[in-house]
Amino acid sequence: MLKFYYNTGPNPMKVALCLEELGLEYEAIPLDTRKGDQHTQSYVDINPNAKAPSIIDNGNVVFDSNAILLYLGEKTGNFMPDNSLKSRADLLSWLMFVATGVGPYSGQSVHFQHMAPEKIKYAINRYVYEAERHYDILDKRLDQNKYMLGDTYTIVDMCVWGWARMLPKVIAEGELEKRKNLNRLMTEINNRPASKKALNISATNNHSFKVEIDEEASKFMFPQNERLKNS
Repeated sequence: MLKFYYNTGPNPMKVALCLEELGLEYEAIPLDTRKGDQHTQSYVDINPNAKAPSIIDNGNVVFDSNAILLYLGEKTGNFMPDNSLKSRADLLSWLMFVATGVGPYSGQSVHFQHMAPEKIKYAINRYVYEAERHYDILDKRLDQNKYMLGDTYTIVDMCVWGWARMLPKVIAEGELEKRKNLNRLMTEINNRPASKKALNISATNNHSFKVEIDEEASKFMFPQNERLKNS
């Protein structure tokens, strides 16, 4: 059975959505970031980047959420565009746009606004600005197409959903509604049975994640701060 190492962050949730959309049987294995599960040697042997998510499928290890969705899409042949070079070009371009732009800038925007030990105006301005710019590009794309790759719901839409549904925290309240095309897609995906199952994965599997960010959690989540203390 496919093993899915996850937490409830945006990137693991897009994989959970894909697994549910595909109807694949899987074992959900929790990685409690605030308890340091991702740093255990047994997990680092699976994912040297010590992040969630990862999957093991018949001995094949895949990490990075977008890589996992591409792997699952190619394996099953579902939620993929046709085989033309044009469709392949669009698929890879938008997947990488999410992987290298939307995800990282969203994550840094959340970090510097809500998690950083001090509010650095320059950092907040930079990452909020870039997050806004990337989501505006998505919104413009969806003004021209029903879905990211045209008329068909694909793994790219699932990748977008992972972070875009979190726009109130990534940027601010009301920011998703301002981008009406992106909001339309998020509303549609949120109403799909698969997304409801994905978001309920912890309760379904009786997993309880640590909520508070205490000194122990900070040590595991932000190890770079330890270097600051010693500098």
